[in-house]
Amino acid sequence: MAAFFRVWLLGLMAVGVWVLAAHGPTTRPVAQGREAPAGQFSAARAQATLTRLLGPQKPHPAGSEENAALHTRLLQELTQLGAGSQTQTGMSCFAARRGGVIQCATVGNIIAQVLPGDGKAILLMAHLDSVAAGPGAGDDASGVATILETIRALKADAGAARHPVIALFTDGEELGLLGANLFLRDAAWRNRVGLVINAEARGNQGPSYLFQTSPGDSKLVDLYARNTAHPATSSLYGEIYKYLPNDTDFTPFLRAGIAGYNFAFIGNAAQYHTALDRIENLDPRTLQHHGDNILGLTRGLLSADIAALKGGNAIYFDVLGRWLPRLPQSWALPLALLIFFAIALAGWLSPRPRLHRPLLSFLMPPLLLAGCIGAGFGLHSLAALVSGNADPSFAHPLALRVALGFGVWTMALLTMRRAGAIASWLWLAGLGITAAVFAPGISPYFLFPCLIAAPLLLLTLKSGRAPALFLAALCAMLAWIGLAAGSEAIMGLSAHFLFTVPVAMGLIAALPLLSLQKMGEGAWRLCVLASLLLAVGAAVLAGFQPAYSITQPQRLNLRYAEKDGKSFWLADPVAHLPDSLRKAARFSAAPQNFLAWRGYIAPAGMIQLPAPSASIARQDNRLTLDLHGSDAASGMSLLISGGLQAVTVGGVRTPASAGQFLWNCATPDCASAQVTLDFSGPLPKSLLLAEQRFGLPAKGASLLKARPDWSTSSQMGNVSVVATDVAIPPV
Repeated sequence: MAAFFRVWLLGLMAVGVWVLAAHGPTTRPVAQGREAPAGQFSAARAQATLTRLLGPQKPHPAGSEENAALHTRLLQELTQLGAGSQTQTGMSCFAARRGGVIQCATVGNIIAQVLPGDGKAILLMAHLDSVAAGPGAGDDASGVATILETIRALKADAGAARHPVIALFTDGEELGLLGANLFLRDAAWRNRVGLVINAEARGNQGPSYLFQTSPGDSKLVDLYARNTAHPATSSLYGEIYKYLPNDTDFTPFLRAGIAGYNFAFIGNAAQYHTALDRIENLDPRTLQHHGDNILGLTRGLLSADIAALKGGNAIYFDVLGRWLPRLPQSWALPLALLIFFAIALAGWLSPRPRLHRPLLSFLMPPLLLAGCIGAGFGLHSLAALVSGNADPSFAHPLALRVALGFGVWTMALLTMRRAGAIASWLWLAGLGITAAVFAPGISPYFLFPCLIAAPLLLLTLKSGRAPALFLAALCAMLAWIGLAAGSEAIMGLSAHFLFTVPVAMGLIAALPLLSLQKMGEGAWRLCVLASLLLAVGAAVLAGFQPAYSITQPQRLNLRYAEKDGKSFWLADPVAHLPDSLRKAARFSAAPQNFLAWRGYIAPAGMIQLPAPSASIARQDNRLTLDLHGSDAASGMSLLISGGLQAVTVGGVRTPASAGQFLWNCATPDCASAQVTLDFSGPLPKSLLLAEQRFGLPAKGASLLKARPDWSTSSQMGNVSVVATDVAIPPV
């Protein structure tokens, strides 16, 4: 019976580590009030600034009237802070790194002189535009307010500054990093910058993560660790971010070879880029953490030699927001090899009874990992089957989180009886070698716990191994279960493997402790059965809960489109189109392709909007188009097939790739833009020209009413599009 309770106490220890990592008091600072000392960052003061900036809390995409109003309010804030400012306006374009799209718009940056100094400047950056679907309190008005409060604190307690400090508030980030590119196109500004700190957001809660640094970041990370009380970072984040389809204003600066830091909070991403991205939903502790990071780092940089900050890469991760262990990346492989051989030596020197059935023992860690992955797919699929939704835990993740936890625990119980200390730690050390070679960013999650385990295994060859195994397992759990707690914010539990795999890695280190509990066959079977039933029951419960809610809504945009004398409604290709929308219009049974979108399509009756047109001049392989859109246009697009070499608009020439290409100009002035297209080969016979307008026509009111309150528009929101084919004149 004692062994029974000890086994479940180990399970509770794993749960406790998860709770500490996800909700512990050390992960973020306490939000400071307005009475905080002038030289400190105050979330309350920043929130008051944010309230003044956003005013009526309306969407403010680049080129909109509300965007212009926010420009005015921001300039007033800077004047009151005594920071001289200027506006930088112009056409800007950016080719997406994955090809196929060129985004352009006329944008207006605001640049402020914060502190004087010699040499290269420290640039504080946030973007002032929002998407069309929401007011952007988190993304990224919070970043603007954070920098304004940082400016106030720096001016209140500046001290001696070795470097000037500049603030850059970019426009058009949501349209394709356009403001950052406009700034960097000016050689005078570009050459002044020595290092950039970018403040971003992909949610409105949680820690402010340092999720990206420039290459050669070891000294940058050291400076960050010395100047922040609550580190939240990992070398793994940059490793993952390289493969995500996301960019921030930091990307163009990296391309320009400028060093820096990229911060963002990502908790509660369900409200990101929606109408719920409002001030009242922004967590003050998150805002405080954001500000403490940026203010502390800026102060640390004021006296640093920026040119000397570039060095080798580092490997690191924070422990519960309090400690940031780190090593040079170049040490990862030699240390991993040394640790592997040290653990192997401990196994060789261990008394023979401890090597009972070594092959079976060696199979337990990979069986645990494979079983946990399978349990994740099985339990998520069960919840999705009961729910009828592909992401059943979107609004209510607790039940599925419990199901996955018990699923992983079931696999640990199944593999515990044949597990061994040496085999388990050899697996972790061996995976550390693989990570050091192929993905160094993740290597500290293997390396750091193994650095604790290897000497302990060597020191406890004859006695005292149980306490040593407990300490080593606790270190592994802090690393891996802490990673699982943070990973959920990236994609939710729809990416259940981000939960099950890290937890399984942590439990590999706990298997030897579990195997020491000499539990009877009957008690062991009862544990396995109880854990399995709890996992299945929680998954079924997750399926019966609503997949979406008013505060965690489904993303569902509605569009109106006209082409060739016909009009259509388009709804995003969600897994299940709400029944209320199907009753409001005759949507297709399955998603279909239409223009540049894919979604459910329904006829929309008589056409209502005038089609755009273009005057075309042709010279060899060059076309010059004068676009003619309506006064209501929010932007214009051209879908181009075959051999496009470059696009020029507003004096900005952007190279293009071959094949089908979308050029999108996303501000109202684009309706009368002149566009030059250079082709590398024969010209196409026609181009598809489209005009976009924010919102739906009046007849779309019934559809908007039929969209349930647990669904909402996101990103660029509900739009109307009028498209026409433009014939290319012959030679």
